[in-house]
Amino acid sequence: MEEFALAENTKLIVKDNVLAVICDNVLKTISSAIFNGGSKQVRAVLNVGVPEGYSDHSLHLDPLELITSSAAKVGLTKDYLAMVTAAKIKNYSLVSKKSDNFSVHVAATAGCSHGESSGEEMDVQEILGTINIIVFIDGNPSESSMVAALITATEAKSAALRDFDVRSRYTGDSATGSITDSVTVASPCHGKTLSLGGPASKLGKLVGYCARHAVTEALLKQEPVWVCRSVLDRLKERHLPLEKLAAEVSKVEGLTVTADGLVEILSKNPSAGVWLLAAVKMDDDYKKNLLPTDFTAWTEISKCFGAITQSKQNCEKLPNYDSVDLPPFIKYALIKLVKDAQSMR
Repeated sequence: MEEFALAENTKLIVKDNVLAVICDNVLKTISSAIFNGGSKQVRAVLNVGVPEGYSDHSLHLDPLELITSSAAKVGLTKDYLAMVTAAKIKNYSLVSKKSDNFSVHVAATAGCSHGESSGEEMDVQEILGTINIIVFIDGNPSESSMVAALITATEAKSAALRDFDVRSRYTGDSATGSITDSVTVASPCHGKTLSLGGPASKLGKLVGYCARHAVTEALLKQEPVWVCRSVLDRLKERHLPLEKLAAEVSKVEGLTVTADGLVEILSKNPSAGVWLLAAVKMDDDYKKNLLPTDFTAWTEISKCFGAITQSKQNCEKLPNYDSVDLPPFIKYALIKLVKDAQSMR
């Protein structure tokens, strides 16, 4: 068991599959927790990890059984709220920061193998990955500033995912979270009143900093893959797997290539990967109609974007260019890449 003092009469305990912030006095909370969430007064905030082998069916039929049995491990039978996560509790992160008359502690667990972008269409088949955040404020935030702090922590979470270029499983768009995330803001509410909790406020600056760093660290502990993905991994996350890229480029007359062939081409020209990532970024802006207004002929520019080798730039069209169903920048970059590789044989 791990135990840390967060403030007078308040401690953080980590035991088995439970992370708990426990206070001898009443904590005011604003929470999206599955158990006892909302605006409540409790003595403890729990983040409960789902044990290995515990079925999704059992969890959804009776989440309370897991929550109550887990709470008992840290001596709690009442006056608590609880969030649930599939991430391993041992991979939590705790980040703290202090101001003159208050301090902020953020404990987070994070997994984002099931990233989503809020506002998109989702057809959920399974639930994997959850980002849960506990914000403990040792100070006296007003109720409205606690709500603002919850929003600030959520923004910081999304910023951490953007830093890693995490993508939505559903559309390949930039992920804002996972589908089961929860945030809890808790405070004993003593001392000078803190009226603001937005990102630019004194309280919000600490909340944002701690939340962003805690989510970053927890995500790397849970899923270190986010810092070692290949170009092909990142294309696949955008719903552009090798098989699709090869099949579409092969529609161009004379440019038949297999997925393995693309791998070979990229391995012989590592700098091409940088251009492909630049191309998909341009395609992100193209899809959202956000391309810079400095130029107007973006369609023509995309055709010339494929000048990724030392050979002479060539923007002419080959038969069946228009049949290739890919976003424009990645489309022409790939066509040029494959064309140059085949011309050098």
